[in-house]
Amino acid sequence: MVAVIEKISKAEAVKQQSRHLRGHIARDLADTATPFDGEGYSILKFHGIYQGYDRDSATELKQAGESKHYQFMVRVRIPGGRLTADQYLALDKIAGAYADGSLRVTTRQSIQFHGVVKSGLQAAMGEINAGLMTTLAACGDVVRTVTTSPAPVRNKVYDRLEADARLLGTALLPQTGAYREIWVDGEKWNEDQGTPESTDPLYGERYLPRKFKIGIAVPEDNTIDVLTNDLGIVALWEGAKGAERLVGYNFFLGGGHGATHNKPETYPRMASAVCFVEPEDLVAAAKAVVRLHRDWGDRANRRHARLKYVIAERGEEWARERLSEDLGKTLEPVRPMARFQVPDHLGWHEQGDGRLYLGLPVSSGRIIDDARTKLRTALHEIVAEYGVDPILMPSQDIILSEIDPTDREAIDGKLRAYGVRFGSDMVPAERWALACPALPTCGLALTEAERVRDLLVAEIVERMARWGLEQERLSIRITGCPNGCARPYSGDIGIVGRIPGYYSIYVGGDFEGTRLNDVVAERIRLGEVADVLEPLFGVFAAKREAGEGFGDFCHRYGIARLREVVAEARDKPRAAAD
Repeated sequence: MVAVIEKISKAEAVKQQSRHLRGHIARDLADTATPFDGEGYSILKFHGIYQGYDRDSATELKQAGESKHYQFMVRVRIPGGRLTADQYLALDKIAGAYADGSLRVTTRQSIQFHGVVKSGLQAAMGEINAGLMTTLAACGDVVRTVTTSPAPVRNKVYDRLEADARLLGTALLPQTGAYREIWVDGEKWNEDQGTPESTDPLYGERYLPRKFKIGIAVPEDNTIDVLTNDLGIVALWEGAKGAERLVGYNFFLGGGHGATHNKPETYPRMASAVCFVEPEDLVAAAKAVVRLHRDWGDRANRRHARLKYVIAERGEEWARERLSEDLGKTLEPVRPMARFQVPDHLGWHEQGDGRLYLGLPVSSGRIIDDARTKLRTALHEIVAEYGVDPILMPSQDIILSEIDPTDREAIDGKLRAYGVRFGSDMVPAERWALACPALPTCGLALTEAERVRDLLVAEIVERMARWGLEQERLSIRITGCPNGCARPYSGDIGIVGRIPGYYSIYVGGDFEGTRLNDVVAERIRLGEVADVLEPLFGVFAAKREAGEGFGDFCHRYGIARLREVVAEARDKPRAAAD
């Protein structure tokens, strides 16, 4: 049984007619002076590429009668964020040769390049693939990069998390010869001279209604915010340390942060508990969830096409029944599990095999040399000299793993010499802040995020310090639009672009990533965000319970009461002026 589709959107027709994701990309690549058309723009996403333009210069160029500066964002698919030293060095080379000189770590443990021009696109893609990496399905209406804990702890639990992320990442790739044909000079398929290429057995001819995200975690390490995924998988283990046994997986369905302002039918949602899956059924069950989205997702309205709306409207029990039918076995409800925790992987840690790993903070994930620090140079030299394997973190930071303890002092010294900050140099709010790229590269951005992150967080920390809260652990997530790429609707504080130059402020989520926050103030100027939050810090300092986090306090105290606190504080300056 599948949903009856009465009509499909234009995007669905483009996918259906794309010749298995080929479109006319190969033909249009040759014309380096002309941007891809609308159909090409849509199909490129499946290849990990977004076409955009420099929004900083767009108005000036338009007034001068000139065309926009079109450029591309290229995203690499890196399951679990694991890279070898050679792969990282290859990506670093691409950043300098074809992009804007930076590598950007995403919240989904990938690397993306900005500022790639059309004349260099083919070469950049070729070098990515020569490094035994791919951009296929890093974007588009398919299962994207599978995330998991970045910690390279050498034990059964973490080894299995990494292995499962790689397994799912491979098993859920779309089956098409288009990628190799276009970017790797593979043998061309020609349906006029032979058998037509088969339709993808998992995705079908129209692929998924929208993007699909998977993350896999354990209760003791929810650094990936597992419940924000379309499919959040929580591995359950039992037994003494060193003798653990994998019991199975709890499947949570229907998470997602995307929303649209003034469209109440769109909303963020945390994934909800649906079923328990035996260890041997992991891949089969994951494919069943993908098919559930494929067959029941809304193909007429892309704003209503994510799996979260299917689950919200049809229910968890309905989803468990559909998955049971698909697998041919009755699935149980989820099993009890421990509360989520979010450990800090920044700083020096033992791997458990005699080696060390070092987690380094990266502001907004941007690995670059600038006036403050030579982070890109430092990482390049350390990776090249010591052969360490980088791991990309869902916090937009980076881990250097497989470090010989005898090299610790030298690596420390090199990082300090290049002005690289360590997590221990920062207060917690700085360590746990996220920001999306926003302007000038994102076509959806309403206002700034990455470029104001450090200043905005510093202003918030200054207000916290007035109440003795500067060492309080809380998460701040900043996005330039409501689509939620930096997960602003979960965590302690969300700051979301509302209209150009203005933001909405959300509070009341929790640090462990199990609860959505709610809006406490809207249409706030950038320079007023910290001022709006300060009275909330005052109430928190005065009325918190022992050990209570900021988000938990806001949830307990009540969003309605906090809105009154904000409104009263904002009215005082007006009253004084009158």
